[in-house]
Amino acid sequence: MKKGQSSNSLKTFSSSGHSGVRQNNDDLVNGKLLIDCGEDQDCVLGGIVALGKFDALHIGHRELAMHASKAGTPFLLSFVGMAEVLGWTYRPPIVAQCDRKRVLSSWAPYCRNVIPLEYQVEFSKVRSLSPRQFVERLSKDLRIKGVVAGENYRFGYKASGDAAELVKLCEEFSLSAFIVRSVMDTAKRSHNGAAAAINSSDKGQVSSSRARHALAMGDMEYVSELLGRKHRLVLMVNQKCLHERKRIVLPNSCMLNMPPAEGLYENCNLVNGEYLGPCRVIINSDTIVIEMKDENSLSPNPIQEVGQLGIEFG
Repeated sequence: MKKGQSSNSLKTFSSSGHSGVRQNNDDLVNGKLLIDCGEDQDCVLGGIVALGKFDALHIGHRELAMHASKAGTPFLLSFVGMAEVLGWTYRPPIVAQCDRKRVLSSWAPYCRNVIPLEYQVEFSKVRSLSPRQFVERLSKDLRIKGVVAGENYRFGYKASGDAAELVKLCEEFSLSAFIVRSVMDTAKRSHNGAAAAINSSDKGQVSSSRARHALAMGDMEYVSELLGRKHRLVLMVNQKCLHERKRIVLPNSCMLNMPPAEGLYENCNLVNGEYLGPCRVIINSDTIVIEMKDENSLSPNPIQEVGQLGIEFG
């Protein structure tokens, strides 16, 4: 990937033509907005916040962080707990929670050598806010300098606010607002002769849904193009792990994030904070088998002492 792809330029909407929904301040949800930022909620003070769900941390998300870094200190504001509130079926994350800081650290070269930090908002705390109330809370509670969002971004109760209204409301509260064009999926992959059917809002842009679909198809080259990196599957090692000299077998319950489809994957690498060596991986309905290509790759110490393992798919 090259920095600053020319097809994804920054644009700002005019602030005319959309009116906000005004409600009394008493209607605002009580409590702190961020769930991981301490009592004073000043962790993003004066920064530029990128808004989104950020499930996959794909190249479109990286683009938002890159534009945020051009205007100030970049932060990601992620919304969590949506599945529970909206009754969605549980899906494993694309990026393991324990691996997100590593991924964000890899974005520093795109963000003026600054590592974007991520903070979380419990969706249930903001679900009932109107678009205007939401922007007001960003301004008054977090005291940020501005926001960055994608051109298809929706916010506020029942997703009633769009990107143009976000710009208008930010202007009202003296915040900068930058709307970024979607990063398009130029690969346009298909499987079994049929283009990937993602969802009704899919217009060919890079998305977490598209990354999930590629993982489900086992197309790891495509996944790497969407993510801008190799997909890392994180495994929690426990007493159920079978460790031989060149072979590790773990139950699928050890997986902390979404694996690719069942099958054989060559040209993988095993890591645990450091590079352990090349391997091949077999994923089936019950287990994941890691076969090291170099019998001297693994430490003689029991693999259980490692705690976590990561498989990067080539």
